[in-house]
Amino acid sequence: MVQGNYTQIAEFLLLGLSEEPELQPLIFGLFLSMYLITVLGNLLIILAVSSDSHLHTPMYFFLSNLSLADICFTSTTVPKMLVNIQTQSKVITYAGCITQVYFFLLFAGLEVLLLTVMAYDRFVAICHPLHYTVIMNPWLCGLMILVSWIMCILNSLSQSLMVLQLSFCEDLEIPHFFCELKQVVQLACSDIFLNNIVMYLGVGLMGGCPLSGIIYSYSKIVSSIHGISSAQGKYKAFSTCASHLSVVSLFYCTSAGVYFSSAAAHSSHSSATASVMYTVVTPMLNPFIYSLRNKDIKRALKRFLGW
Repeated sequence: MVQGNYTQIAEFLLLGLSEEPELQPLIFGLFLSMYLITVLGNLLIILAVSSDSHLHTPMYFFLSNLSLADICFTSTTVPKMLVNIQTQSKVITYAGCITQVYFFLLFAGLEVLLLTVMAYDRFVAICHPLHYTVIMNPWLCGLMILVSWIMCILNSLSQSLMVLQLSFCEDLEIPHFFCELKQVVQLACSDIFLNNIVMYLGVGLMGGCPLSGIIYSYSKIVSSIHGISSAQGKYKAFSTCASHLSVVSLFYCTSAGVYFSSAAAHSSHSSATASVMYTVVTPMLNPFIYSLRNKDIKRALKRFLGW
């Protein structure tokens, strides 16, 4: 393509979930409600864990970090969408779009790695209960969180820098409610082969490897639970990881659903609608999953709220 077909990028247009004017108030109200529930629910989890000394354990330390990641993950996309609906504008600046790509990948990756770390924590607790406090010491817990942050920062930084090398044409419409990496790359006029390579390597590293770790941990957990003789012992062991398993299943199933639905429908708007499940709905449900199934969290919340 000749150089004259390229343009100096100043802004992109986010087409959102629907271009129907009559649906905008409904979408605004729905997403504002889900965002407020997400922030409030996850913030309560963080405050409950930090205020109750009985919850100062590795499992709840990781849970509070997951709640923080949920708040940040949702905050990278929903507020901009709400502002655009309220101002009846679809514009996002070039710098704003790249920034959104960076932070979306950062916190999405952090969620995945935190879920993996939490799976390892449950593996140690159930398979090596006598050595749990020795293995899951504060130093190791802090190190795993630090390594997770570093890996996510490096991955999101590399992906964002690759996007900065691209040249774009005059068609700058993104059929999504946020700057999703794949959608942005597809708007480029320049060669995107290297971008695709880095993108899929990132998916494998930040998605596939952690999933393998989670599957391995739970295979060992299931084997260990199967070896417990009493039914009460099996139930108690399984109940300690039921909430985490529910969150992992919800996150990966909705993510896989987005991929397969978009591939089958060949519609970018279908992909945008499906992506609401893991970008908004999953972070909103996580606090309910952990609080409703966990007596310690419910007791800490009641004490914190003065009930």
